[in-house]
Amino acid sequence: MKSITIKGSERESVGKVSTKALRNAGAVPCVLYGGNQAVHFSADAAAFKNLVYTPNAHTVVIELGKGKSFNAILQDIQVHPVSDKILHIDFFQLFDDKEITMEVPVKVVGTSKGVLAGGVLRLNTRKLKVKALPKDLPDFVEADITPLEMGNKLYVTKVGQPEYKVMHPENTVVAQVRISRAAMKAAQEAAKAAKAPAKGKKK
Repeated sequence: MKSITIKGSERESVGKVSTKALRNAGAVPCVLYGGNQAVHFSADAAAFKNLVYTPNAHTVVIELGKGKSFNAILQDIQVHPVSDKILHIDFFQLFDDKEITMEVPVKVVGTSKGVLAGGVLRLNTRKLKVKALPKDLPDFVEADITPLEMGNKLYVTKVGQPEYKVMHPENTVVAQVRISRAAMKAAQEAAKAAKAPAKGKKK
């Protein structure tokens, strides 16, 4: 999985006054959990642009100076309901020997037989939770829709790799090919035509 580096500085004070001052200065207060103790730090709001405003999943390298560096993932984010300004971010520390669970996007590959026949592809699940060691976290989960006929569904049991585990019930639908209105209408008209008596046929 691709990684983004965030350069920040540890916070000496975590009170409301200092937090407000940080935000007014264009910084975001953050907390790193998962280690022996929580690490409070801040970083410029612009540093989070490629981490927050993207559909992609990333791990994070948090550099706090004086040789302090932590590998982490984004755990939670608080955003202002009106301005969409980032108010606070929680991170969770990664360790090479400990599995971690996180959401990664689904990437559709292949050309569905059902779509070629006039069906409509619907992506039911755009992100999936996966569990793996940090080194095995994927950038995305590949969903091959090639075998899907019209009306077929692709279940979560048909996606994924041995390096990671997809953390969803087996009946979770990732994608499906629905019968389009045009295809349904054509099928109905064909059925009517088959039932109608041939022209000129005597009763």
